[in-house]
Formats: sequence, structure tokens, C-alpha cells
Amino acid sequence: MPNWETVEVNTDLLICGGGMGGCGCAVEAAYWAKKHGLKVTLVDKAAMDRSGAVAMGLSAINQYVGLKDGENTIKDYVDYVRNDLMGVTREDLVASIARHVDSTVHLFEKWGLPLWKDAEGNYVHEGRWQLMINGESYKVIVAEAAKNALGIDNIIERVFITEPLMDGDKVAGAVGFSIRENKFYVFKAKAVIAVMGGAVHVFKPRSVGEGLGRSWYPPFNSGASAYFTIRAGAEMTCQEVRFIPVRFKDAYGPVGAWFLLFKSTATNAKGGNYMVENRSELEKWGAYGKIKPVPANLRNWLMMLDVMDGKGPIYMQTAEAIKNISEQTPDEKERKKKLKELESEAWEDFLDMTVSQALLWASTNTAPEEKPSEIAACEPYFIGSHSGASGAWVSGPEDLQTDATKADYFWGYTNMTTVKGLFAAGDASGASSHKFSSGSLAEGRIAAKAACKFILENNDAPNVDMAKVEELKTAILKPLDTFSENQGASTDPDINPHYLRPKMAMFRLQKIMDEYAGGVSTNFMTSKENLEKGLELLDWLKEDYEHLGAEDLHELLRAWENIHRTWQAEAHIRTILFREETRWPGYYFRSDMPSMDDENWNVFVNSRWDPASGEWEMFKKPIHLIF
Repeated sequence: MPNWETVEVNTDLLICGGGMGGCGCAVEAAYWAKKHGLKVTLVDKAAMDRSGAVAMGLSAINQYVGLKDGENTIKDYVDYVRNDLMGVTREDLVASIARHVDSTVHLFEKWGLPLWKDAEGNYVHEGRWQLMINGESYKVIVAEAAKNALGIDNIIERVFITEPLMDGDKVAGAVGFSIRENKFYVFKAKAVIAVMGGAVHVFKPRSVGEGLGRSWYPPFNSGASAYFTIRAGAEMTCQEVRFIPVRFKDAYGPVGAWFLLFKSTATNAKGGNYMVENRSELEKWGAYGKIKPVPANLRNWLMMLDVMDGKGPIYMQTAEAIKNISEQTPDEKERKKKLKELESEAWEDFLDMTVSQALLWASTNTAPEEKPSEIAACEPYFIGSHSGASGAWVSGPEDLQTDATKADYFWGYTNMTTVKGLFAAGDASGASSHKFSSGSLAEGRIAAKAACKFILENNDAPNVDMAKVEELKTAILKPLDTFSENQGASTDPDINPHYLRPKMAMFRLQKIMDEYAGGVSTNFMTSKENLEKGLELLDWLKEDYEHLGAEDLHELLRAWENIHRTWQAEAHIRTILFREETRWPGYYFRSDMPSMDDENWNVFVNSRWDPASGEWEMFKKPIHLIF
């Protein structure tokens, strides 16, 4: 592309991503950089103010342990996470975040985030681990602190990181392109932190047509973290553990506040409470069926059983919940006042994070205090920071290791992947779920401190093969050439024998994953035969990606987002296929292996793609109990 400028950026530490994890990296790295004279550069696909999973806002901070006030212990949180993921958890990583997350939340408050407090000045809890916030400006406030710490001159926005740069077995930087200008970026760095979020739209969403692009998690999360770490040759973990949230149907409004704050119940269309009527099903899932609270995937499963049994739709009994709370106030005048407050909270819960839900209520004349609203299981997402666990296999902190864990869980620098100099945090790091927004920022701080230590102890200039960079530039920009050279071959630019447009590529990927890897249309069920067919179809899709066509920079972005998603999809199918059991029935169900097999599969399933051979390796790693 003769009209494209190549921009070289030399730095010590490169932070890829500007979401909550990236902001945590920026704040911590800025401190150590100033102390040791290091240069830190952050690059973000979007604008930091509204990038990442918290872009729209959030009504609660979902991880706060309360160590100072003795509300919980680190062990309490580790137990909660382990139980919710049916035993598959890196306890060292969870504990590492849990012991630092409270101080991170206190930083949010210091930076200006309004946290709800009661008359005594105590934080208002939504549940055991959640704090209520006025969160419409959550990300803006956090991003401002990160930008002030790092400095605007060290932040590059609107650049999409496409590929890692390698120096043998060590990361040496990254390449990407501007989504606003004809500029190709080459970042050379002594260490890199991947914090580019999880993956959405790998599976066909429930909302199509006029709702195309709508999802619960941000639609711009495209699997860039997984792609980057896989392509660098990093060991990955828990790629089978996708997350399926239950949300208000069609607008994807979260249900947490209704269950935890409003104490609402969900019923089938006949008024039956599936958590009560299907309770006997929990006995099939060993000790995890007896745990309180019931693991999220099992709660999903009890609801799915009613749907498959023809008892749907499923309704959140919002009117009943509001009525029950208001009636706790005996004085009629105060009761009416309380009712108005509850109505306001019901709407505000979505206005500050999922506006589409409030719009759906308004457009369908739905008053939550008058009638229930339908809920449903969403399409699967890959988010290691929430109730999923997919991500890179990273080193834990040395001080939390035991003689039994050290060989498997520690290799020198906290949150470093198995690739030298490549670190991961937030959705990019695996096996440490339930860190959410606050934990992701805390983990970003942990990773940044460790990355700075790595640089100081391995202070070699990155050796980048510029001939390889030129090859990457040609390959990355190829969809633009493909479109411009062939657009005249048909009268309809969307239908052309010489190229595949990004939207059509996305539809094909979603159809494959939905039908063969257990999406919405199959009630999240799959099997060995379906998974093998899915892999075959993914291979054909990847062949056709050689003919991706992009009309402009926006489509070039979409083309590469689809490529990233497809690598996440392949890792997912291969890992489900390797794990010969059903461990999380409410996330996916293998009809050919419908039971949990603790004897053989109470392990991590890890994988690695070899950049030299192009082959995948699948293997088990032991689960060690520390607490």
C-alpha cells in the first residue's frame, strides 16, 4: 500500500488495551517508570474514556472482599470462586487479586466514583461481594486517573493491535493499524501486557436483524487478547469455559440487581419456581450441587430444563419483588414514597449500564412495578474476568506458592505468560474468574509491576526483523487491496466471486459456532461429532479469509476482528472436544458425555499453538488446593 505511512514506536513497556485492566496497568506502570526511568506506551483500539467492558457504565462493583472490616477473608473469596467454577480454579491467582482489590476500590472512590453509603456511612452491598455505585461515569473517572498518571503523550488511541512481534521465544512488541488514518504502527518493546478484553459475537446472538450487534458484553470485544497470546505461542487455559449469562431477553439487561438487591424470583410461564421444582437435578453434580450459593452454571441449567420441557417463557417477577419490599413499610405515605424510590432504582439500574433495556421497557409500555419481564440465557461469551475462565496460563505470585504448586504455577514474574516478556491481565489471563471490573484493574496493577521488574532484570533492546514486519504489513492490509482490485466484478458490492466481506464472514462464523459448538439454537448442546464438523467448517472459513475484502478502514478493522474471533472459536472447540465430560451444564452440555467425571477431568485443560509448526497441542494440568 504505497499511501500508507509506517510509524515506529520504541518503548520499554507496551500496554495493549485501555479497558479496566489497561487502566490498572497504566496507573501502576507510571509509578515504576518514573522511579526507574522507563518509557511506557499504551495503545487502545478505541478512546480510553469509553473503551472496554465498562464502557457504557455499571451499577455495581462486583468484587469487594471487605478485608479491613473483617467482612470476609481471602479464603472466603477463593472458596466462592472455586465452587462457582466447579473446582477448576487457580487459587493462587484468585487470592493474588482478592488481597489487592479492596485498595483498588478505595482508589476509585478517591478518584471521584460515587459509591452508595447508608446512614452510618457504610458501603451499600448488592450481595456479599458487590457494592452499589452510581456508575454511569465509572470508566470515564478511571480512565482520567490512568491518563493523568501515564501522560497523554504516552497514549495512542484508535489503533488496533493485530499481531505480536517476536524475537525468538521472547515477545518484542506488536504491530497494528490506525482505524482513522492510513498509518501502520510498529511497536518495539522489552515487555508487552495483553489486556485487550474477551470475545463477543463468536456465537450467533439472540438479537439479529434490527438488533444486530446487540449483546450483553461489549460488541467490540473481539478476542484480540486470545489471538495475540495464542499467536505468540503462549500456553492457554480453560478455553472451554465460556460464560452464558441469564439476562432480560432482547435488550440484555443484567439481572443481578433484581436477584440480589430487589430479592426477586424467576418463574416459568406456569408460575413454577425452577430453582425449587428442579432442585433434585442438583444431586447429579456432586458436591457442587449442594453448595450455597448454587454455582451460576447450575442455576442456568435448572432454568434451561424448564425451557426444554416446554415451560417457557421464563419471567423475572419484578412487580412482585417491588410490592414485597414496599409492603415492609407499614405507613401508607412512607410506603408510597418507598415505591417511587424502588421504581426509580429499577429504571436507573439500566440507564447507567444497559440503556437498551430501559428503551425496551418504554417502547413496550412495560412498567416493572406492574408486570414481569422475560429473561433468557444469552449466547456464549469468552470473558475470563467474569464467570468464565478462558485466557492465557500465567505465573502466580511466588509468596502464595507451596512445594506442590511451584512447578506448575510459578516461573518468575507474576502474570507473565509462558512467553518471555508477555504478560496478561483481565480477560486475557485465564483460570482466575470472578475478578470483574475492580479485580481486572487490580490485576492490571499486579501485571504492570511485574513487567517493570522483568524489564529491569532483562534490559535487552528488542530485536525486530523488519523484513518480517513488512510481510505482516502486506498481509494485514491485503483486504483493502482485494476489495479495490475486484469491486468491479459485480454490480452488488456485497456479492462478489472474488472476495468475502467482513459481515458475511461474521455470519458464517456465528452460524458454525451456534449449530455445532452448542449455541442458542441447540439449547447449548453439542457432541463429539458436532464439534468435529465445526472444526472442519472452521478450516474452510479460514481458507476463505484469504479472500477477505475491506472497502475502508472500518471494514479492515471488522475483517481482522473476525480473524481474531475465529482463533478464539477454534481454541474453544478443540478444548471442549478434549475434555471428555460435561462439567458446566448451564454453559455447555455434551450430549454424548452428559456427566461430570471428577476422577479423570478434575484438571485444567491447557493448549498451545506452535508458531513454528502451526499445530495444536492439548494437555492436562493439575489443580492444586492452596486454601
